[in-house]
Amino acid sequence: MSDTVLCPKCSSEFTYPSDNMMVCSQCFYEWNPEEAASEAANEGKILDSNGNELQDGDSVVVIKDLPVKGAPKPVKAGTKVKNIRLRPGSDHNIDCKIEGFGAMALKSEFVKKA
Repeated sequence: MSDTVLCPKCSSEFTYPSDNMMVCSQCFYEWNPEEAASEAANEGKILDSNGNELQDGDSVVVIKDLPVKGAPKPVKAGTKVKNIRLRPGSDHNIDCKIEGFGAMALKSEFVKKA
């Protein structure tokens, strides 16, 4: 029983294969084990809007106008941000300094790797 696949939803050990899917007999959740493995491999990585992995020190480009609280103007699309610092586990997972705005946090979904 060492090859038992646990249900990702309820952690039950009572699962069985059905075609190319796995099914839990306790909660009836169905999942593709290949997709689950690829998602587990990407867990902890911070990806830009195009799916490229970001690293500390990378340069990124903002892809849409982003309003800034307390500032009279937004951060414009096309603004290049250098030397980013990543904050895994946070909603705004990029720390950076933007010229004219100062230090701020951005979401990785609104930037692309430069």
